[in-house]
Amino acid sequence: MSLNWMVRMTSDLESNIVAVERVKEYSETETEAPWIIEDKRPPEDWPTRGEVEFANYSVRYRKGLDLVLKDLSLNVKGGEKVGIVGRTGAGKSSMTLCLFRILEAVEGEIKIDGLRISELGLHDLRSKLTIIPQDPVLFSGTLRLNLDPFDRYSEEEIWKALELSNLKRFVSSQPAMLDYECSEGGENLSVGQRQLVCLARALLRKTKILVLDEATAAIDLETDDLIQMTIRTQFEDCTVLTIAHRLNTIMDYTRVLVLEKGAIAEFDTPSRLIASKGIFYGMEWASGPDWSSLPGHNVPLGDGMGRRVVPCLSVPNCTDLSPCGSLQVACPISSSEARGTISGYRSASNNPDIPRDMRKW
Repeated sequence: MSLNWMVRMTSDLESNIVAVERVKEYSETETEAPWIIEDKRPPEDWPTRGEVEFANYSVRYRKGLDLVLKDLSLNVKGGEKVGIVGRTGAGKSSMTLCLFRILEAVEGEIKIDGLRISELGLHDLRSKLTIIPQDPVLFSGTLRLNLDPFDRYSEEEIWKALELSNLKRFVSSQPAMLDYECSEGGENLSVGQRQLVCLARALLRKTKILVLDEATAAIDLETDDLIQMTIRTQFEDCTVLTIAHRLNTIMDYTRVLVLEKGAIAEFDTPSRLIASKGIFYGMEWASGPDWSSLPGHNVPLGDGMGRRVVPCLSVPNCTDLSPCGSLQVACPISSSEARGTISGYRSASNNPDIPRDMRKW
């Protein structure tokens, strides 16, 4: 009997000591910066231009770990559209975490319209930025609560945001309309609809700086096109920082930032980066344009042997994979240099059969 009692008491002690461990851990965790710093509050209309500057900025996730961003220095002008690309672990999402001060700097600083964000209260900073994350966040409650939790906007403004985000038809078809009940995490909405709700939320706030953290990575191409079109039209005068999952979404951006191992590898216009044949050129080569959308061209992009196959753009329904020097764009494998290169795309820039968005080079 005493042995059973000892085993039971030992088991209870082991279970209950977890609470003590958690209290100890929480007591040793560093607290965030103040929510509001009264003598450092920015003007009500800040930021007016949307300029973002990183100056010798370095950051790590916690003490003892390696730097995830190393000596980052760049200047984004107000109204610029900047795409951020790089391999997994290059530091793309870490940049956005630094903007919201979820990660604090090891050295260097970030300025927005000339103000150091490290001197501002977290509420004053974060309320002036908007992010559309990869995983849309919805709360259990009405659709109105998810769009405007602080009742700052009129019903007319909410409906306007729903219209611009292509959700008006869906919401209008619900008996409760804006009082439509969202389950926890928005599980009664599709992934695309949840992302469009986040877009409508961003349209309501309409801050000068918008961050897209691979916002369209988990949705279908049609919803992606809707979001990209809305961003281009409604955030035309805003600074947009986009972590790109699909390179075609940033090919018309002002500049593209290529990160590698936490440092800036390339930072220039898309056309110049492609012409320089650096890292971005290699990424574009690997992804390539969506030739499947061309009428009458059904040749796949890969030939099953790791080689890129580009269909002929001059002869409809061409499936010939042999070299063809007489055509404007080399059919597949005439040479390693000519096989689907950007120069090949450029030579077809005046071909009316090619959609305009694929003739931009």
